[in-house]
Amino acid sequence: MSSQDIPEENLPAEQDAHGAVSVADEHDPFADPGLPPHEHRVQDIDERAAKRSERVVAFLFTLSMLLTVGFIASYVAIPHDKAIFVFPIGHINALNFALGLTLGGALFTIGAGAVHWARTLMSDVEIADERHAIEAPPEVKAKVMADFKDGAKESALGRRKLIRNTMFGALALFPLSGVMLLRDLGPLPGTKLRHTIWSKGKLLVNMNTNLPLRPSDVAVGSLTFAKPEGLEETDEEFQTEIAKAALMIVRLQPENIKDKRELEWAHEGIVAFSKICTHVGCPISLYEQQTHHVLCPCHQSTFDLSDGARVIFGPAGHALPQLRIGVSDEGYLEALGDFEEPVGPAFWERG
Repeated sequence: MSSQDIPEENLPAEQDAHGAVSVADEHDPFADPGLPPHEHRVQDIDERAAKRSERVVAFLFTLSMLLTVGFIASYVAIPHDKAIFVFPIGHINALNFALGLTLGGALFTIGAGAVHWARTLMSDVEIADERHAIEAPPEVKAKVMADFKDGAKESALGRRKLIRNTMFGALALFPLSGVMLLRDLGPLPGTKLRHTIWSKGKLLVNMNTNLPLRPSDVAVGSLTFAKPEGLEETDEEFQTEIAKAALMIVRLQPENIKDKRELEWAHEGIVAFSKICTHVGCPISLYEQQTHHVLCPCHQSTFDLSDGARVIFGPAGHALPQLRIGVSDEGYLEALGDFEEPVGPAFWERG
């Protein structure tokens, strides 16, 4: 159906939307051709067609809501390790496929509904406007507000309640997809960052020989790396635990130890400190026998092992935590508890 088939009185009122047409002459060789005559859409002249378009838009918004619910249901119900066969892609992760399909579909249907709404129900009259200065005089501001009100009126948002309600529903439900993704930020770490697997009675095991250490195994001026008894490289959580529990052991002359607590927590001059740098968590491995300094190779933070492993150079924020040690009945070096402060870099929750 075209506008020629509709009586003149049923056609929408024409807006004065066409720019003034100028004629080319020697002073203005590029004349303004003006805008072509406006042709009404079928929705402009047939309310039944407008209702059909309204239902299509509402259907797309409703479908978006259902897809958002499907996204949430898939996220909760589908196991993360389940695989399915999808032709012609092949075997893929079922959860990723479902999340991508529902999330993409929810976004697409919102966009498609908005586009169909704009193309079939909103005003499509082309309006020509003259260029103006950058500043906005009062009359321009008044015109902008008037145009905004006209646009709001032409969108028929107040009259097309079905579209309005379903659009609001789709836009309100869709952010729930992002809220569900917050689940992957958990579970909360709790106090895991404050503690390691060191505990009273755990033997100090040499990282190289995998044997428990005796005091006689640690020579003056030597640097030995140790791990807790029972922690094996084949364990699933080995990397996570060793990143907090790695230990370096140095034997000093007791008279060279300046810090009183360090001397009390040592055994015959053998001191045990965390190997994890308190700057960004790099493993410390460089030791100077004459100065008793250890150096982090990443950013050159330097710690004095004879003075409570305090920071004497570099960006590290605090001293290396010390592990209190003793000797078991069998004569092996053992921990007398866990570190009394979190190891590694500082974190904001740290007390």
